[in-house]
Amino acid sequence: MAFDFKKEYKEFYLPKNTPSIVTVPVMSYLAVRGAGDPNEENGAYQQAMSALYGVAYTIKMSKKSDHRIEGYFDYVVPPLEGFWWQEDTVLVDYGRKADFHWISLLRLPDFVTPEELGWAKEEASRRKKADFSAVEFLRYDEGLCVQCMHIGPYDDEPATVALMDAYIAALGYENDISDLRRHHEIYLTDARKTPAEKQKTVIRHPIRKAAKEDPA
Repeated sequence: MAFDFKKEYKEFYLPKNTPSIVTVPVMSYLAVRGAGDPNEENGAYQQAMSALYGVAYTIKMSKKSDHRIEGYFDYVVPPLEGFWWQEDTVLVDYGRKADFHWISLLRLPDFVTPEELGWAKEEASRRKKADFSAVEFLRYDEGLCVQCMHIGPYDDEPATVALMDAYIAALGYENDISDLRRHHEIYLTDARKTPAEKQKTVIRHPIRKAAKEDPA
């Protein structure tokens, strides 16, 4: 049976719809960077999806090729993820989608190295006659975070974020969103096939211990 990251690592992919704190280990990803409205038809985000999945399935299906990856095991391609930000705000403003910057991600099994990614990009380019140069290997240490399952439209996420903020404040933590640590979403449902009110998205924010106020 194919290894399923969602089932094996439920603490990272299937949290409850109430906030919780988790320490996320270093993970490897396929990544494509871009900017703009993710809903734009044939826009940069849609092109990023094609590139990510083209390479991801080339790696997964390498078992049927002459190329052998050391340590390979069959697996389910993990859910799509994304880091999101805007230049002039710490949190994201869903009313200004054209101002989004993003890094779209697909988690990789640990047997995938930068060298194997190089092979997969070349193989995908050869087979699909397309450009996969934007896909990069990203090794990321997310660390201490608060996360929560959001059920409903993406535009309603601020209400879930408010719950997360209240939760961490009560426990003596604060947000640690920065140029290195971003607003993170993991998409457990396909927005093209799932009604907005039933969409499931893991929202994850980096946190740190809150600074103590100076009594003076």
